Amino acid sequence: MKLLLYISIFGCILHLNAQEIIKLPNTEAPPITWETPENEYFSNIWGVDVVTNVSEPSMQVFRPKDDINTGTSVIIAPGGGLFALSINSEGNDVAKWLNEKGITAFVLKYRLVPTGKDGVAEIENEAPKEPEKFMERVRTVLPYSIKDGLNAIKHVRDNATTYGIDPNKIGFMGFSAGGAVTAGVAYNYTEENKPNFLVPVYYWSDVVPLEKPKGDAPPLFLVCASDDPLGLAAGTIALYSSWLEAKKSVALQMYSKGGHGFGMRKQGLPSDTWIERFYEWSKTQNLVSDY
Repeated sequence: MKLLLYISIFGCILHLNAQEIIKLPNTEAPPITWETPENEYFSNIWGVDVVTNVSEPSMQVFRPKDDINTGTSVIIAPGGGLFALSINSEGNDVAKWLNEKGITAFVLKYRLVPTGKDGVAEIENEAPKEPEKFMERVRTVLPYSIKDGLNAIKHVRDNATTYGIDPNKIGFMGFSAGGAVTAGVAYNYTEENKPNFLVPVYYWSDVVPLEKPKGDAPPLFLVCASDDPLGLAAGTIALYSSWLEAKKSVALQMYSKGGHGFGMRKQGLPSDTWIERFYEWSKTQNLVSDY
């Protein structure tokens, strides 16, 4: 019995040591303070594992097996209304799926709105009852979350050799609020932190005003559901149209049903296969090839 216990503990230690965590620059601080430490827990309200109170941006690296490594990489920004991160369904589970296709993944913890111990309960209470206060808190932090996204791209490109990736095949994928970060990245990149492709998934269009894409805007692959209860389908279509009108490479996967926040969760709907559609698109863009 003791032997089994020791083996279990040793296995956990190896697993923890295997995690590759990268701290990102945090030189520009927003005019707010975090009084509650970063916290990871299962939210009964959302039915997913979440992380709240991120004040120090970081990434966890997920590497594919060497023999199937395509050289392509994707930085993943989970969603959660900027009050939390759906860390598995819109983060770690996505990364593991990509690894199976030979794609290196980086799950980004970008800075979030400071909350109490249960950030999910806080957003569910405040958003409908005090929408102006809620949006003010979001807009205060979002520019810094976007900087975290840009810094993540720069770090990955600067360290491409270390990660065994192609510096010209770095993508940025974000869900909901993470999709808003993705849109912010699309509008604010420079030469050193430009993504090579963008994947906003049911992105929170309400908090990022629509702009004309840059002249060298990268290819865009959009995912959403028409029945998104937050009404994000229209914003997704508008972003698609702006890329199309600018004659930039763009694709849209719009599902009739799927709701919001489906991520890697299975609902028995066509939207369950959105990531497979992304992978097919990535092959048409010569971003990956079958090994």
